[in-house]
Amino acid sequence: MLLMQVIVGGLLLGAIYALFSAGLTLIWGMMNFINFAHGEFVMLGMYVALVVVTSLGGGPTVFSFLAAGALATIGIFIYFALIRHVIRGPMMAQILSTFGLALLLRYTAFYVFSANIVSLPQDTFGIYNIGGILVPGAQLLAGLVAIVLTVALHLLLTRTFVGSRLLAVAEDRNAAMLMGIRPDRMQALAWGLAAASAGIAGSLMAMSYPWSPSVGETFGLTAFVVVTLGGFGSVPGALYAGLIIGLLQALSAYWLGPIYKDIVVYALFAALLWLRPQGLMGKI
Repeated sequence: MLLMQVIVGGLLLGAIYALFSAGLTLIWGMMNFINFAHGEFVMLGMYVALVVVTSLGGGPTVFSFLAAGALATIGIFIYFALIRHVIRGPMMAQILSTFGLALLLRYTAFYVFSANIVSLPQDTFGIYNIGGILVPGAQLLAGLVAIVLTVALHLLLTRTFVGSRLLAVAEDRNAAMLMGIRPDRMQALAWGLAAASAGIAGSLMAMSYPWSPSVGETFGLTAFVVVTLGGFGSVPGALYAGLIIGLLQALSAYWLGPIYKDIVVYALFAALLWLRPQGLMGKI
């Protein structure tokens, strides 16, 4: 039963990994752009949850919606203020711009919230006994919501008019312009969606785990591993890969010890780059 609890916990954590990694893979698939500040978006979502709970007394529904709105606004602003000016520049300009953005967001959070580790109340949802497996309610809720939202993002991209426009811009920007689609608006929307997914994932993560402003770096690296495993540009790939990474981390911590869980994941990352660089669902 203990092993089953570890497996369930790993899959629920992996679902949250999938949600914020789906935003990163959306940006890559649509714009061929690497966002090194994506982990900081997750971190900001966690602090939105903290502010809502401590200042407004709101619950998960409130802080999830506010995190989505706040981060979507930030994402769109960043696109118009920074990204669209460097997207057609050399790759080094893209890398340095988002790396600098990550540092700006991280140290702004240090200034505003301090370096102290914080957390939300952990006993709000209790513990559920599911077939003899004890699952914290907050973790169960966060994992299930993350899976639903990741699937919803995939359906948005593949089954809606807006998604068709986003994919048209991703396929051929110039041809999309000839069809009356405004690429800047679609790419700004993509940044808003990516940041919103990261913000919601962060607010859900805050329900179960403590954090500090430096946590964005860890989440950013995890997102890159998930996206590489799943295949750049594939939201379903991010979902499958997120679940796999979460499960691997949980089992590694259980069998080898917590300090080895990241070693196992990054070793998988290196091996994947060597054996299958396109990922599970990516194309050669």
